[in-house]
Amino acid sequence: MLDVCLLGTGGMMPLPYRRLTALMTRYNGSNLLIDCGEGTQVAIKEKGWSFKPIDVICFTHYHADHISGLPGLLLTMGNTDRTEPLTMIGPKGLERVVSALRVIAPELPFPIEFIELTDPKEEITIAGYRIQAYRVNHNIVCYGYSLSIDRAGRFSVEEANRHQIPQKYWSRLQKGEIIEDGEQTYTPEMVLGPARKGIKVTYCTDTRPVVEIANAAKDADLFICEGMYAEPEKVEKAKQYKHMTFYEAAELAKKAEPKQMWLTHFSPSLVGAERYMEQVRKIFPASYLGKDGKSIELDFEEDE
Repeated sequence: MLDVCLLGTGGMMPLPYRRLTALMTRYNGSNLLIDCGEGTQVAIKEKGWSFKPIDVICFTHYHADHISGLPGLLLTMGNTDRTEPLTMIGPKGLERVVSALRVIAPELPFPIEFIELTDPKEEITIAGYRIQAYRVNHNIVCYGYSLSIDRAGRFSVEEANRHQIPQKYWSRLQKGEIIEDGEQTYTPEMVLGPARKGIKVTYCTDTRPVVEIANAAKDADLFICEGMYAEPEKVEKAKQYKHMTFYEAAELAKKAEPKQMWLTHFSPSLVGAERYMEQVRKIFPASYLGKDGKSIELDFEEDE
């Protein structure tokens, strides 16, 4: 099961009722964060989730509304007796940016490991996730992320017995290990059926609509997409500042066919957003407004 929570849904500046951008997921005892805008710590506390298990932080880009909450979060994590490494993923320049922010958080009891993205598409396997980073179109280098929890095929006792594989190796093979036993080699393919459908969440913000987003979100269980502007007449402003409207996000969802889409990263000027959703749902029916603290539990589909 994958828990997903939109901690903050605001863009540009925090509001009393809307914190800045952040998303957290929980899987198998490990937490992952995408972006860390101002107020992220408070949002985590309000949700009742924990700082200490955060093992990975992904950054879309380095505008302040996406990273300004990081120094305080690091200090808090340091006060939880954490010693395990923290991995950060983001566009080129990540270590330099974080080092500058750490002027006010210089001493931490845990190391930070950096993965800097340079290619248009990159894939990283970490903490049980297969993370696909894809470059989008903002006014500085910016990435979106797809988080996938892959699921191996069903274990076949019949095949294990047919290959005369000792039972003590079954669980290790089921986890994907290759076993060397003297001159004999046992591989997962010998005992596992075709891969089953996993769980996939795709996230993007601060971008114009580009085909890479629809490709990344194809058949996702949840597609979280920026909708900076709801008013149709603001499409030119969206183009100027390289953001999206609700309707452009819905068109991407229509192409990608996720199970549902949540809109996020709203302009500070946006009020009464729900009144625009009828038109959005004419484009993609399973469209919903994100809000601070909105969460969902995503589970693997039942086997037939």
